[in-house]
Amino acid sequence: MTPLVAPMSLYELAANSEHTPFALQVSPATFKSMMGNLLNLLIEQQISAVVWAKVPHGKAWQAEIDRYCELDDLPQAVYLLKNQREEASEKSSLQLSEQSEYDLAEHPLIHSIALAPENQLRREYFLLIWSEQLCCLLMAHRVRSSQSAIEPSNGQEESPDKKQLPKVKVLFSLDQEMIQQFLAQLSLELPTDADGSIDKRASWETLINQIQPSALNAALIGQIFTKQMQRQDELWQRSTTYRKQAELASLLQMQNEELLTAIRLKDEFLNNVGQELRTPLTNMKTAMTLLNSPNLKAPQKQRYMDLLVKECDRQSSLITSLLDLVSLDQMAEQTTIQSLKLSDVVPGVVSTYQPLAEEKGVRLAYTVPEDLPPVACLSMWLKQIVINLLHNGVKFTPTGGQVWVRAKQQGDYVQLEFRDTGIGIAANEIPKIFDRFYRVRQTIAEDTGGSGLGLTIVQQLLLHCGGSISVKSRIGEGSTFNVLFPIYRAQVEKEDL
Repeated sequence: MTPLVAPMSLYELAANSEHTPFALQVSPATFKSMMGNLLNLLIEQQISAVVWAKVPHGKAWQAEIDRYCELDDLPQAVYLLKNQREEASEKSSLQLSEQSEYDLAEHPLIHSIALAPENQLRREYFLLIWSEQLCCLLMAHRVRSSQSAIEPSNGQEESPDKKQLPKVKVLFSLDQEMIQQFLAQLSLELPTDADGSIDKRASWETLINQIQPSALNAALIGQIFTKQMQRQDELWQRSTTYRKQAELASLLQMQNEELLTAIRLKDEFLNNVGQELRTPLTNMKTAMTLLNSPNLKAPQKQRYMDLLVKECDRQSSLITSLLDLVSLDQMAEQTTIQSLKLSDVVPGVVSTYQPLAEEKGVRLAYTVPEDLPPVACLSMWLKQIVINLLHNGVKFTPTGGQVWVRAKQQGDYVQLEFRDTGIGIAANEIPKIFDRFYRVRQTIAEDTGGSGLGLTIVQQLLLHCGGSISVKSRIGEGSTFNVLFPIYRAQVEKEDL
């Protein structure tokens, strides 16, 4: 076997052979599985072979070689080629390990060869098998930009099956002539120092001359491809499992974040409830204390009595709103959305507020055409929405003002507009008015106190029936609340048929 004169890349030598199949781009995990399949075949078929191997640094890769080396009656010789840095790292690891079931360095048939730092194999890995039954070469080449892909850069062990790695170029050959040329070129890469490399080269040349590979065995080749397909299927199943686990972990993390957010919002809600309930109780206690004063005059006594009545009403309104808000989700889960016409609900609610509006000197009017399509909502929900918005419109509109309620179709929705000429809402307060317990700062002399939950309830009711609410307002010019109810789809489809 005559060495080649000009040094060249072993991968280029194999790739340029006319009998070598076209190189494929695969993941390092696939290359590892192909290497494991060939070694498994040697073990299962009890094939005694000479093996040359250069694999990435790491126990996961070394384990593939160890399984064959542990069978003392099979390997005739195993030549492990390593970069000098890898060799030094393994020696350091062996010194730190006090217990080892299998010491590869002490095996008489295992020959470890440290390559020169600037050798042609720095970015190449291979498994070469030479035996009477099977003669083959499996080789991988990585580009410079993928160095960290196939070798852990931080010194920590990481399974190549679990890493998201770039692809490497891999080729597989059964051509004995090309494999002999490969071994000849490989001998040129051995160092010429006093580590015994020359003797190791001479020993493998003797073994090669002693072993004469037979013709290709079709059954054996079929087993190689069958095992590779089985391994690829295992890798695919494993990657599918990992992906599902990752998706489940992501879902659980999202649900956990939502749960933490819900707990935080619940704590904030309970804290706000406590503060809101405490305020009217404090005012009532103060009024009752002052009523016990012996020098209290009749006008003062009446003022404190009126304060008690007002705070009791406020307390009652707050508790009622809280109960409505808490029971809203339960009602939504147990109730089926129905078809409902606005003309059957809105006029009746508006008429109940006519006396209050007349007493305050506010003009109240509505326009709800009867030919509007039905909406998807419950009667009690629609009534609550109209009551809350109409109540606010009348309450925040001074004497001489006007409040209008208009309905019209807008695409797939029916719009119900509540417009008033009241005190208006500041632009910086509009984003907050739907928050729980938020009350717009008073800008008129009369009391505008409330539970602070009216608009929150309106918004939640609309969300449950698929609607929405928006507001436009200016200080001193009034406010306009636009409510959109989805048209009842079953009714529309039936009419189209």
